[in-house]
This record gives sequence, structure tokens and C-alpha cells, in this order.
Amino acid sequence: MSKLYYTPPTDEQFNEMRTQAIKIWKSYDDTHGYATGKIERIKDIQNVEDNFMYIVAMFDSSNQTKLAFSLSAKTRLAVRERMIDGGQPLEFIVF
Repeated sequence: MSKLYYTPPTDEQFNEMRTQAIKIWKSYDDTHGYATGKIERIKDIQNVEDNFMYIVAMFDSSNQTKLAFSLSAKTRLAVRERMIDGGQPLEFIVF
């Protein structure tokens, strides 16, 4: 991986990512605390290094698609560029 993957996005993009991720997890059945655990891990996370991509990586591919469609075009592009930089094959990128 090169520098972009570990470069934080704008604070606006980071906050959008965190907000949308939390919305998706809040839609889950939280009987066993799964969603609560995920939310607790990111609710106070800072916009440093690869934390932006860490949030994306917490989702399976189906929910990454859901996440992608909930983000603005600029934030989706920021994720896409970092996925490419990180070596993700293009056919697996939904952002």
C-alpha cells in the first residue's frame, strides 16, 4: 500500500462515513449486542491514518454496497481511490 490509503480524508467525509455506518448498524437486530459493539468501536474514533478505511472494512461486501449508496459522490470517490491504492481489484470495488 502507498500513502493514500493511510491518508485521512477531509473531516466532512470522515464524519459522513461514520454517521452512515452508525445508521446502518442501528438498523440491525441488536439482541446480542453486535451493532452496539460496532458503534462503540467507531463513535469516538479520530480522523487519523487509515481509520476511514477501517470503518469500511468493518462491513461485509453486501453492507459495503449499502454503505456506498448512502454516501455522497465525493466520499465514495475518496473510498474508491483508497481501495485502488490499497491493491483491491477493480471488480470488487462498489464505491
